[in-house]
Amino acid sequence: MKKFTVILAISLIIPFLLNSCSKRNREKTVVVYVSEDRVFSEPVLKEFEKETGIKVKAIYDTEENKSTGVMNRLIAEKNNPQADVYWANEPIRAEVLKQKGISQPYLSKNARTIPDKFKDKDGYWTGFSARARVFIVNKNSKEKPESILDYINPKWKGKCVIANPLFGTTTTEIAALFTLWGKEKTMDFLEKMKENKVLISTSNGESADLVAQGDYTFSLVDSDDAVNRIKQGKGVEIVYPDQKEGEIGTLILPNAVILIKGAPHKKEGEKLIDFLLSPETEQMLAKEDCAQIPLHKGVNPPSQLKEISKIKTMNIDYFEIAKKMIEIQPVLKKWIEN
Repeated sequence: MKKFTVILAISLIIPFLLNSCSKRNREKTVVVYVSEDRVFSEPVLKEFEKETGIKVKAIYDTEENKSTGVMNRLIAEKNNPQADVYWANEPIRAEVLKQKGISQPYLSKNARTIPDKFKDKDGYWTGFSARARVFIVNKNSKEKPESILDYINPKWKGKCVIANPLFGTTTTEIAALFTLWGKEKTMDFLEKMKENKVLISTSNGESADLVAQGDYTFSLVDSDDAVNRIKQGKGVEIVYPDQKEGEIGTLILPNAVILIKGAPHKKEGEKLIDFLLSPETEQMLAKEDCAQIPLHKGVNPPSQLKEISKIKTMNIDYFEIAKKMIEIQPVLKKWIEN
């Protein structure tokens, strides 16, 4: 009798265990590596989970290795990919990963209405929700800067600041100048900035604070840095540089999303990319404190910023900038040290 009872119990338990394992195996998952600030990206990913039922496993960059940690991890995992999607906070590193054979093409349906200048033509990465490189200007100044060349205008001598060009988006800005102007003109510009006593700060955030405090008149920063000071009630305003005919325009840095080559959960990765490139996601990021500019028509930008179609933007090749950023590092290091 006891033997029969044990056999009956086992016969009842086994189907339960098999069913439980089957459910776990059917659970849909996507793994995403993220360089965008967690405070802004995590709510978007949670909304994706809520809408699709797909579980998101996210690995975020830390402040210590911002924008390079997860990228280096992707490079190290090239022959055994663990991630499905990479959400970069700008397109330069997406270009690096393309050249290293770590991404694969994916032409999302939601990429069709994003301007061509903000995406790879073969679908290796697609941009969305951008930052602009703008002047933050103290409102007490009667005159306003209009061009990046105002950094070397004698009337602004000792009155302007810029973040260290060895790091972050200032490196991208200088690399863009090298691609647009060439080496000779850009090096001349850098030397004249020194002559004009331009202060080198530690970050865009410090630059924005120095202008907000009235210590300096203007600085080139990311648009979210400027918007945040306006929201704090600081006496500053935003000026888009180089908007006149013949001028180079404003540098735009969109987020970029890529599908990893050999992604373990390719279909789920494609669904996440579709979601990130949707107008709804761009609206979420426009309303957040990151104050990002939508690239889709008809999506409202933050109230403090212009629509992307109303900004004269730099005509650049992000791939060329990616190469130039590596090339000019020794030049910038020498410039800082001297």
